[in-house]
Amino acid sequence: MRRHLPLILFLSIATTAFSQKKSDLIAEIESLKTKISEVEQDLAKAKREISSANAKAETLDTENAGLRDANATLLGNLSNFSELSKQNSENVNKAMAALARKEKQLSGVNDMISANDSTAIVSLTRIKQTLGENANVAVGEGVISISNSLNNLFGSDTSSKLTEEGKAWLANVSKVIKANPNFKAEVEGLNMTGEFGPTYDQAAAVAKELVETLEIPATRIAITAKDGNFKEGINIKLQPDYKGFYAKAKESAKASQ
Repeated sequence: MRRHLPLILFLSIATTAFSQKKSDLIAEIESLKTKISEVEQDLAKAKREISSANAKAETLDTENAGLRDANATLLGNLSNFSELSKQNSENVNKAMAALARKEKQLSGVNDMISANDSTAIVSLTRIKQTLGENANVAVGEGVISISNSLNNLFGSDTSSKLTEEGKAWLANVSKVIKANPNFKAEVEGLNMTGEFGPTYDQAAAVAKELVETLEIPATRIAITAKDGNFKEGINIKLQPDYKGFYAKAKESAKASQ
């Protein structure tokens, strides 16, 4: 028994030591398992984060692609808008230039109309100075109308022979016509009966006196006979040379183009 005691003691110590090492190993294994579990959890978390980051990256790439397309479209639209704006600006400039030309044309025509009206008004004053304040003179739409009765001119409403009083009156009228070389003269006969033959003869007698005796160019005298609408007499109308007026207006329009 004593002889086996050391062996038993050794075995006991060895068993205790082995048991202790086994326990330590188990503890280390458990610790390693814990660490492995933590590492696996960290790895899984890292994978999730990487997956989320990849998803976000893909989303950002998609959004960036969309933004690039939108920017390209916007730049194209801006380029088109710039070109359209340039064209519109050119069209506006052309329209404004055309409007300026038209305004210049109208201004020239208005100036000529105003000049004719002003001439008529000024002539009215001079006519009254020549014919007397009691002269029957009117101005309308740039036309000066000098009137006299058939009795004063011919002694009756049926005669076509001028009286001396009528000739004296026409002499003064001829001065007015000569003083306004830019105006045309029209001898207008008016009657109430509708018999235009005698009225025309009376107007012709007045025109003949102006041309042959008072030396007014025949090209400046026109003759008409009209229904006087309950009025009779002779009107001598002085009006602008409309043919020459429109010729000047046409020239003004061409010059302003």
